[in-house]
Amino acid sequence: VQLQASGGGLVQAGGSLRLSCAASGRTFSNYGMGWFRQAPGKEREFAASISRRGAITNYGDSVKDRFTISRDNAENTLYLQMNSLKPEDTAVYYCAAGGGPSRSYRSYDYWGQGTQVTVSS
Repeated sequence: VQLQASGGGLVQAGGSLRLSCAASGRTFSNYGMGWFRQAPGKEREFAASISRRGAITNYGDSVKDRFTISRDNAENTLYLQMNSLKPEDTAVYYCAAGGGPSRSYRSYDYWGQGTQVTVSS
């Protein structure tokens, strides 16, 4: 499956952004999906995951209660709604597809190219 992330940009602290990840090539609903992020000089960090039908979601501690992951299987698209953004949320955000929703990046087989999110103070 091919993944194309979009929606990143520059936003002030306290603002919101919605990331999208368009999937193509294979049946989107067969995959658990995740969002990860990586800031310069830091390891890749789990942000959120969602099960194949969207019934189960999980969030990293640093984004819980501020970010919401969702998916539209009819449109083959994954979303990440990010509210109350903080400067420490600045990173490249990646969407990923795998066999089941997981917090570990090793569980994902396919990755998008990433989209930059920058939060100014």
